[in-house]
Amino acid sequence: MTIVSAVERAARVLDAVEIAITGKRDVIEAAFCVLLANGHLLIEDIPGVGKTTLAKAFARSLGCDFKRIQFTPDLLPSDVTGTSVFNQKQSEFSFRPGPVFANVVLADEINRTSPKTQSALLECMEERQVTVDGQTYRLPQPFFVIATQNNIEMSGTYPLPEAQLDRFAARLSIGYPGREAELYILESQRMTQAVDSIQPVMTPAEVVELQHLVRSVRVDASVREYIVDIVEATRNLEETYLGASPRGSLALMHLSQARAFLQGRPYVVPDDVKACAVQALAHRIIVRPEYRIKGTDAAACIKRVLSSIRVPVLP
Repeated sequence: MTIVSAVERAARVLDAVEIAITGKRDVIEAAFCVLLANGHLLIEDIPGVGKTTLAKAFARSLGCDFKRIQFTPDLLPSDVTGTSVFNQKQSEFSFRPGPVFANVVLADEINRTSPKTQSALLECMEERQVTVDGQTYRLPQPFFVIATQNNIEMSGTYPLPEAQLDRFAARLSIGYPGREAELYILESQRMTQAVDSIQPVMTPAEVVELQHLVRSVRVDASVREYIVDIVEATRNLEETYLGASPRGSLALMHLSQARAFLQGRPYVVPDDVKACAVQALAHRIIVRPEYRIKGTDAAACIKRVLSSIRVPVLP
């Protein structure tokens, strides 16, 4: 697959997903960048703006297996990863895979379950495998976790630990649609759900091939230094208690490669890094309480960092 044909196929995926998520092309592109970067996505937003629909739309357009896990307070780790069941006929235990064994996994309202169950996803997301009773099982490829949490319903929720947040390549917010987009939603979904009409425009094997092509996008040494400068700056801010990790540097680089790829460029430019910085780093930063009270958030800290660091000029 050439880069030109790959970009054309990626554009068809974006068009297909936009059938279900109207007027949010920028959000769709950002989410697709996470998949192309072989990462995982956290969507934090109010109920009803299309978080679940986005996950279903991607799974349908890519021809991928899709599983949805509703995270509740009584959910157990084995309900996510699977469990060993005793087979009386064969007098031995056999592994019964859990819903995490799918190409696209929707972890719905992930912050409503206990930290113990949340941690069941750590190995899955980082190493693409599940270990049960000492046996390791590989997850299918591609493997893409889309986790959602409602940022206004705090009752009965458990905050995601830093180790879990750091596994997500990016955090996005969908937001309300514009007036014209919402009118179109009402018109187009009087009888059926728009996501049901999406047809596959790619195969899982082709998605993996695209992910390999994205990693071949060139990142100049000056751009790599620019990324490290940004991440280091988040650790030295007066407003932050915890800065971004080296995993954040990798996520920012890979997302920048994916953005450059979608725009048909075989190399990353500083604008790619700027565009992905807040999405890749904001959820990895902890702002000190005294600054949060003043209204300072992680996104504002990163924007201040971007404005203070010299942008490299590519040769």
